[in-house]
Amino acid sequence: MSVKIRLQRKGRNKMPYYYIVVADSRAPRDGKFIERIGTYNPNTNPATIDLDGDKALSWLGNGAQPTDTCRAILSYKGVMFRKHLDRGVKKGAFSAEEAEKKFGQWLEEKANKIDKRISGLKEAVSADMRLRLQRESEVAHKRAQDILAKKAAAEAPAATEEAEGGEEATEETSTENE
Repeated sequence: MSVKIRLQRKGRNKMPYYYIVVADSRAPRDGKFIERIGTYNPNTNPATIDLDGDKALSWLGNGAQPTDTCRAILSYKGVMFRKHLDRGVKKGAFSAEEAEKKFGQWLEEKANKIDKRISGLKEAVSADMRLRLQRESEVAHKRAQDILAKKAAAEAPAATEEAEGGEEATEETSTENE
C-alpha cells in the first residue's frame, strides 16, 4: 500500500482551505484518509499552516511520500530539514545535540524572516491606506471648491439681474413721474 501525505480540499467556492492528511494513494482526493496531521489556509497572507511536525516526521520515516505542494509545506515548516538532520545523526555525521542546535538556529532564522515579511506587509497596507486617504481628501476638497464656485456663479448673475431690474424700475418710475 502506497501512502501519500497530501492535501484534502475543504471550504466553499473560491475560498478553499486544506487538511494535510496521510492517505492511501488510491483513495479519492477528498475521500478516506488514514490520519489528519494539519491544516493549510492559502487565503491569508502569508498562508496559515498548522502542522503536527512529529506526526509528519514519523510518517515520512515510515515511507510516506509527500506530494509536491505538501513537500513545499513540510519544507517551510522544517519537517524535511529535521528528517535530513535525523538521517545525518543515523549515519554518524554529527551528534543529536548538534542536530538540535542546527534545527534551533534554522527555526530562529525562519521566524525572523516571517516576522519581517509580516511587518513589511502591514507597513505596505498602512502606507496604501494613508495614500488612499490623502487622495480621497484631495478629491473631497476639490469637490467642495467646485460646489462653492458653482454657487458663487449662480448667485452672481442673480445679483446682477436684481441690480439691472432695480435700475429699470427706477427709470420707469422717473418716466412715469414726468
